[in-house]
Amino acid sequence: MTLRARRTPVQIVDRGRPRSDAAFLRRVARAALRHGGRPELPVSLLLTDDAEIARLHAEFLGDATPTDVISFDLGDSAELVVSVETARRVARERGHRARDEVALYVVHGLLHVCGHDDHGVRARKRMRSAEQAVLAALGLAVAPVDA
Repeated sequence: MTLRARRTPVQIVDRGRPRSDAAFLRRVARAALRHGGRPELPVSLLLTDDAEIARLHAEFLGDATPTDVISFDLGDSAELVVSVETARRVARERGHRARDEVALYVVHGLLHVCGHDDHGVRARKRMRSAEQAVLAALGLAVAPVDA
């Protein structure tokens, strides 16, 4: 009998335009979770636009402005909301692919769920280092927004 490694379930709802590469985003999510020490955490990922993420940002965090990513640690699973619209705009400004910017947001959000924080100089430095380690392992070179 051969035992198969259990794959982390990553469910994706893609409302972005153009559609994102789901297999790529599953690899990104799994890499971030492995790095964060929660490799088997199920993840639901919503890819959307600025209007919807602003609505969710207001509803759950009291801030009606669009943002890049919102993450929710539900204990036995995680939910992420990513603005593909923001990713496209920022990627264009910074000269890289939108998919790489979306990957950065997924990594960032999942590292939050895994206990990383970016409030304070030390915590931010640690998180940025973790982001870069995950992205490098995936062969991506995307600098954080505040770099």
